[in-house]
Amino acid sequence: MANHGNLPQSKLKKGITGPLLYFFILGDVLGAGIYALVGEIAGEVGGAIWMPLVVALVLAMLTAASYAELVTKYPKAGGAAVFAERAFKTPWISFLVGFSMLAAGVTSAAGLSIAFAGDYLKPFLDVPMIPAAMVFLLLVALLNARGIKESVGANVLMTVIEVSGLVLVLVVVGLFLGQGGGETGRIMEMREGVHPATAVLSASLLAYYSFVGFEVSANVAEEIVDVRRVYPKALFAALFTAGVVYVLIGLASSMALPTDELAGSSAPLLEVVNATGAPIPEWLFGLVALIAVANGALLTMIMSSRLAFGMAEQGLLPSVFGAVLPGRRTPWVAIIATTVVAMGLTLTGGLATLAQTVVLLLLFVFISTNLAVLVLRKDHVEQEHFRAPTFLPVAALASCVLLLTQQGPEIWLRGGILLAIGIILYLLTRLGSGSRTGTNQHKKPTEQRIGDPTFDAGSRPADDVEPH
Repeated sequence: MANHGNLPQSKLKKGITGPLLYFFILGDVLGAGIYALVGEIAGEVGGAIWMPLVVALVLAMLTAASYAELVTKYPKAGGAAVFAERAFKTPWISFLVGFSMLAAGVTSAAGLSIAFAGDYLKPFLDVPMIPAAMVFLLLVALLNARGIKESVGANVLMTVIEVSGLVLVLVVVGLFLGQGGGETGRIMEMREGVHPATAVLSASLLAYYSFVGFEVSANVAEEIVDVRRVYPKALFAALFTAGVVYVLIGLASSMALPTDELAGSSAPLLEVVNATGAPIPEWLFGLVALIAVANGALLTMIMSSRLAFGMAEQGLLPSVFGAVLPGRRTPWVAIIATTVVAMGLTLTGGLATLAQTVVLLLLFVFISTNLAVLVLRKDHVEQEHFRAPTFLPVAALASCVLLLTQQGPEIWLRGGILLAIGIILYLLTRLGSGSRTGTNQHKKPTEQRIGDPTFDAGSRPADDVEPH
């Protein structure tokens, strides 16, 4: 059996402590999805919004256990694509896993651009949705191209604002209920004409979108202090915290506002705040929500462009995606390409449809990761690491397959087209750069950084990379 216990010492500075990792994961998970999707979830399940949120949390925790095992077992390995390579040793599987993450990020940004251009924007500008979404994506691309320090610095501030907005919703609804307002009985109401289990499972697809983001933390494993001890604790604690906040938001929204009003709004939390009669200007909460959505889009586009760059460096995508701006050292071709694709996706469906497509693509990634855990059980390492009980990755696999069966034909078609584009690019790259295969096998630092949003393409040596 292979023994990878004596991996070479990382050049990256270990500066991410347990608390920092907790907030990093929480910031990736918490925010934009719940601002945009509460109404869509209500439309699927009825007033019992909290139920699919609880189901989605449990399902996310199952796959998170697999990430906890692989990250602590191979703390220098990187993300899901590298786990797949280590487990299956088949380049095209690793490529599909990496490209699925890339496509999911771009699709997510497209959905968030639609959320940005909806009712949250109306207090400021009453403009057509699609043109506004396009302009928004262009602005995100410009910030992305400016540099990683500026982008991540903006993210810290925006994360604080978006969390404050969720806390504000809970406070004003709590005061509203304390004064005798609202209707607590709505939290158990189910959508009429649909079996409750079917309604909850269907809504869980959308709710699951609100929990994705934790998988990105695997890409900073090398920079975590005592990763084997702190990573599982930070991961599960952050997901649980996000789940508690989401369930409370679901309960508050349902009690404050009738289901049909929630389901019909593209700015559901703004409607909730307005329903309480709280003396909060509509423009102020609208601004908070816009910042939350913008933050989510910025993070996903940073990840997507760096992932495209890293895959080009590995010879998995055409080399043009590895081009960087001379001064800024940011991957400008990858940024332009991912932005153009995101713009195109805004024309293909609404927020709920795009969110379900993101979930479909990430389910492929999670299936690979859960399988990799089981395959790599035969690969022993010297160091102690988190080991998930075997039934957890098995249950996670079953849950992923179950969620796949709930996806409609339109979602499968969109996801299939995106993956087909990736396969075509992969085949073209293999045909045109076969002679580079030998050299690409030695690019381990890049491989380990694929998808890491802190990585600024070509900006400085690996030992100078700063942690979050």
